[in-house]
Amino acid sequence: MYDKRIKIFIIFSALLLVICLFRLGQMQLLTASSVKDEIAELKRQRSKIHQFKTIRGRILDRKGRELALDQPCFYLCINYNLSRYLDERVWQAQLLEAAEIAQRKETDEPLLDKRQFLEEKRDDLDKIIDKCVGFGYDRTEVENTIQRINNKLWNIRTFLAWRRNNPDPNIIEKYGGNIGLVPLSEAAADLEKNYPDQRDRMILVGKVDDIPEMTELYPLLELKTDDDIFTAQLEFRKIKGVEIQLKAQRYYPYGSAAAQTIGWVGKASQKEDAELFADDRLSSYLEDEVCGRQPGVEYACETILRGRRGEIVYDIDRRLISRTEAQFGRDVMLTLDIELQKRLENYLSDCPREPNVGPGMAAVVIDVTSSDILALVSVPVYDLNTVKYKYNILSNPKKDPNKPMINRAINERYPPGSVVKPLILIAGLETGSITPDEIISCPGHAPPEDWPRCLIYRTSGVGHDSRWDNTARNAIKGSCNIYFSHLADRIDSLTLQQWLYAFGYGRDILSLPDSLRNIALTEDNRDFLQSPGLISSIDPNGDIVSLEEMPPIANGEKRFFGIGQGHLCATPLQVANEMAVIARGGIFKMPNLFIETQAENTAVKPDGVDLGISPETMAVALDGMRAVVNEYGGTANRQFAPILSSFANEDIKVYGKTGSTEGTEVAWFAGFAEDSTGRKLAVAVVVEGGQRGSSDAAPLGRDIIQFCSEAGYIGNSIY
Repeated sequence: MYDKRIKIFIIFSALLLVICLFRLGQMQLLTASSVKDEIAELKRQRSKIHQFKTIRGRILDRKGRELALDQPCFYLCINYNLSRYLDERVWQAQLLEAAEIAQRKETDEPLLDKRQFLEEKRDDLDKIIDKCVGFGYDRTEVENTIQRINNKLWNIRTFLAWRRNNPDPNIIEKYGGNIGLVPLSEAAADLEKNYPDQRDRMILVGKVDDIPEMTELYPLLELKTDDDIFTAQLEFRKIKGVEIQLKAQRYYPYGSAAAQTIGWVGKASQKEDAELFADDRLSSYLEDEVCGRQPGVEYACETILRGRRGEIVYDIDRRLISRTEAQFGRDVMLTLDIELQKRLENYLSDCPREPNVGPGMAAVVIDVTSSDILALVSVPVYDLNTVKYKYNILSNPKKDPNKPMINRAINERYPPGSVVKPLILIAGLETGSITPDEIISCPGHAPPEDWPRCLIYRTSGVGHDSRWDNTARNAIKGSCNIYFSHLADRIDSLTLQQWLYAFGYGRDILSLPDSLRNIALTEDNRDFLQSPGLISSIDPNGDIVSLEEMPPIANGEKRFFGIGQGHLCATPLQVANEMAVIARGGIFKMPNLFIETQAENTAVKPDGVDLGISPETMAVALDGMRAVVNEYGGTANRQFAPILSSFANEDIKVYGKTGSTEGTEVAWFAGFAEDSTGRKLAVAVVVEGGQRGSSDAAPLGRDIIQFCSEAGYIGNSIY
């Protein structure tokens, strides 16, 4: 019986040995076997991934000057294993666990030791906070930062405590089996259901102490000067859990210059941010990364400026599996001249003004030939380097009624007043509604009810008939409301609307060029936040992509459209572009804010849209606009007269139009300047609260042209 058992054991052992040898041979000889594949897959699953931070592209002006760039900044960072001792929840969890140990050992010593340990850690942390206050930070501010770190980690630990302690499978199934998609609120509720006693939940969360987030460093404060960095190195060199780390931060060298146009960056925490690169793991945003905030170039060009992280993947044996090189964000070059922009902003912010004039102003300068925007000014301004700290104040009209974050040049719409009259005259002449020499009488008495009255009648009790024959060019020169209200009333409503639309009113005229859209990392491109203005008697319902979708102009309102009032509204950019169209002799071009590199600019650009305006019509309009500035009785002549001889010496001719509105009070000057070499600049400036375009806005337009001359964009400057 014993021998039989021995034989069975030997046979079984031999079979087991044969199986093992066969399996070993299979593993050694079959190099492409599933076993090796399984081993490789296991290594990949346990691989280590190291990702590199993205580098955001720069924003440059037309001369290559840096307007926005990533620059290194030094931060004092703290480890959660140190910061957590400011969290009362951590104290409770550790004391509860110590109390359990004390109960089992039937002695209070573990509990007393734990409390002493926690108090010592709290004292150490208090000393660190005291040192942080020495860098110019408020103690409460530092403590709040630490608490935000603690809250983030406590939430992670709470979620993992739920995950590790019999989570409800129905909840996981609800989210497609992906436990990582379960919201913290549902996880915490399920944990509370399973462990109703808060003490038990505290202990469970406290036991989650093996996660990598607990050993990471989190920014506590920025070290703003070299002295701060040196002092921090001395103060914290022996403190475990506190380190100085180098991080990239967005920096704006010109501070407030072109702030509303450039825009700023903030934490990528909004839903649309998560959706922007949702299909690209290396472009999608990590928790501490930033993206452009609406509006501005930072926002509109996010898909171009955004870089793509690099990545190195190692297997469990630290062998390189794959390497993906980082892609730096692309630079974006603007047509703006930042020095000219800055000068105009400072001038408009500090220029003398009447008591009725508010702080809100906007100005636009366009190179007529190229359609490049040289300046896009909106005041008041704000500092791009501090906006993230002051956003809640700057963006709240109740806290800052001056609304500095609005780009008044493209986002605010104003009644254009009389600056629209050259366009109305062109429409009237081209449709045969008027002839150049036809007189529309402006008598010295009040107009019929519901018709506009002339400014000179309101101020002097006379009409333009007392000054001259009220023909087309003289009506422009004197800005006669009677003439233009009656002229607009003669034009068919749809025809009038078509002319406004053709000149760029009633639609968005600023966008990314196709070449920049084509190099973006995603098809989900963003656009500028801008107002299309209004060229109908009611606001359109939704976005308008064609004139056919536009509500009509009521026949009874045409007379008010003729003087730039009623429901007619435009942005300063649209008004400046109207002047550029006139300066080109009736060629419409979209204004351009971006300079494309030679590699990007592969498509042939159209020369613009010829609106088919006859030379004779253009001559009449230009003669009237010349008279506004250069002839006695022109609405801007009094302001320009002292400098006309200087402009002549600099080879500069100016054509202009003033404007002012009632109800919503704004004052305008718009026009263009040219020299004998063919260079032309279109200009528009609007003054909120201004009552007279001739006195509140014309001096600003005059000086802006002078600044452009001194910058070398027009004329033969003597400076």
